[in-house]
Amino acid sequence: MLDHGAAPPVTPQQGPAGPRPGLGARLMRRKPVETLVAEGGQGEGGSLRRSLTMWQLTMISIGATLGTGIFVVLGEATPLAGPAVAISFVVAGLTALFSALSYAELAGSIPVSGSSYSYAYATMGELIAWVCGWCLVLEYGVSVAAVAVGWGEYLNELLDGTIGVTIPGSISAPIGEGGFINLPALIVVLLAMVFLMGGAKESARINSIMVGVKIVTLLLFIGIGFMGIKAGNYAPLAPLGVTGISAAAATLFFSYIGFDAASTAGEEAKNPKKDLPRAIMLSLLIVTVLYCLVALVAVGAMPWQDFEGTEAALAQIMKDVTGQSFWGVVLAAGAVIAIASVVFAVLYGQTRILFAMSRDGLVPKVFAKVDGKTGAPRANTVIVSVFCGALAAFIPLGELANATSIGTLFAFALVNVAVIILRYKRPEMNRTFRVMLFPVTPILGFLFCAYMMYSLPGITWLWFGGWMAAGLVFYFLYGLGRSRLATAEK
Repeated sequence: MLDHGAAPPVTPQQGPAGPRPGLGARLMRRKPVETLVAEGGQGEGGSLRRSLTMWQLTMISIGATLGTGIFVVLGEATPLAGPAVAISFVVAGLTALFSALSYAELAGSIPVSGSSYSYAYATMGELIAWVCGWCLVLEYGVSVAAVAVGWGEYLNELLDGTIGVTIPGSISAPIGEGGFINLPALIVVLLAMVFLMGGAKESARINSIMVGVKIVTLLLFIGIGFMGIKAGNYAPLAPLGVTGISAAAATLFFSYIGFDAASTAGEEAKNPKKDLPRAIMLSLLIVTVLYCLVALVAVGAMPWQDFEGTEAALAQIMKDVTGQSFWGVVLAAGAVIAIASVVFAVLYGQTRILFAMSRDGLVPKVFAKVDGKTGAPRANTVIVSVFCGALAAFIPLGELANATSIGTLFAFALVNVAVIILRYKRPEMNRTFRVMLFPVTPILGFLFCAYMMYSLPGITWLWFGGWMAAGLVFYFLYGLGRSRLATAEK
């Protein structure tokens, strides 16, 4: 006999609130823009503090960008393109520009900490958002390690020029490059961690000082290096052809990943809708001009073949041009500060992306815990720093740089798609910045990213495939059932 007052039985595909969405629907569920914005700053046990000005956001973006490619990766890219490495910087910068325009529009419309992960969540659904977020973990987390590896090279230059000693190779190089641990790389990551524990406002002040130092250092190099230019060093301009220019551009794209770091500060900016787009575009302009000028001077002052295996090329050029070790020491000192600021700013961006993903339930809650006194996600910062420090200590620079490039390009490609989708789905939204020549510009941005990914070596694709496979396993075992959108459906 049926009890007509009892609730109907629950089947595996039906919850108390009605039929449970199928797998396809759960993978495509989107998080409304209004919800993303309303949750801004909210964490576990506290909230992030809005304290960053437009200038500080620009400095975060420059801090995360300027230094890596020109101080470190230039030595790896120049042998691929020859003197045309300056053109490679332009190609990489143009690719970054198309994506930067899309970032600027979305950052002004959805000013949250998740960067392209949050943009994808609002436009393409949870699975694509997870893939994008996983790429950002690769982009930011691994790039911290890659930059830290190069920091040790300039630290040795500085120590050698000042006190006449260098750190032994056994503890300043990873396995496979003559050592068993890169201790300097580990140290710089842990130092950045200590500074970030103080909160966004204090961290931004330190970052601005370091950015100022490295801009002055690069301007000094341009001035002195210009005196050593030999016209013959520019011929032949492209000894390895267009293929070499493309390959170098793909490697150098790693140098442009920082411009989107400003978008990760969306929940700590005072006026995010206006200041984020301005900071993104201004930082990219400053960085691109400096990169191209330094590259032109560097290949004019030193034969391109001599860059092979040199990760402290600019300091060497300063020594050769002046005939004095003093200027090489000055450059090395500036590079030590410059590269440390990249580690600092990119590590900041990584923690804020994981903060957003944790708040959405896709990664453990510990990443969203906020310290009540400092307004910083301290546990998140420690975990990320230890992970990045371990990578920096044991993995060679080349593999790290290429892995970062492919993760960045994939995330940027998705941002270009996201801006198109949001324009058509939500045309009424208030946008403080709009992509010019829409939809041509984001389409070109997507195609440029795809071409640059195609130019990367096969081994990088294998690393990327393994990384994405691991990420999908984690999502289906953890995030799919624990996301906040999933729990709301139960």
